Amino acid sequence: MAGVAFGSFGDSFSLASLRAYLAEFISTLLFVFAGVGSAIAYAKLTSDAALDTPGLVAIAVCHGFALFVAVAIGANISGGHVNPAVTFGLAVGGQITLITGVFYWVAQLLGSTAACFLLKYVTGGLAVPTHSVAAQWRI
Repeated sequence: MAGVAFGSFGDSFSLASLRAYLAEFISTLLFVFAGVGSAIAYAKLTSDAALDTPGLVAIAVCHGFALFVAVAIGANISGGHVNPAVTFGLAVGGQITLITGVFYWVAQLLGSTAACFLLKYVTGGLAVPTHSVAAQWRI
C-alpha cells in the first residue's frame, strides 16, 4: 500500500499541473451545469409539478451523460476526478500528492461554483428544484 505523499510546491506549478487544474475546473463546471441544468429544465417544462418516475430517470440519465463527458474530457490530462471525494481518496491512497489534491479541490469547487453562477444567469434566476424520492418509492 502506498503512503501519503505531501509533494512539493514546485511540481504543483508546472505547466502540466496547471493544465490538470484547468481540466478539473472545466470538467466539473460542465458536469454541474448539465446535471443541475437538467433538473431546472425538467422543473420548468413540467411547471414545477411533482417529480414522476420518467422525470427522475431523465434527470439521472442527464447526470450520467454529463459525468461521462466530464471524465472523458479530463481523463488524459488530470485523471478525470470531477469529484472532490475521488480526489481525496486518491490523495490518501498515495496516487497523487496532498498538495496536488488541494489544488484539484480548489479547481473542482471553483468549477462547480462557476457552473451555479452561470446557471443562475442563463436561467434568469430559476430556483434549483428539490425532489423527495422517498414519498413515491416503497420497498
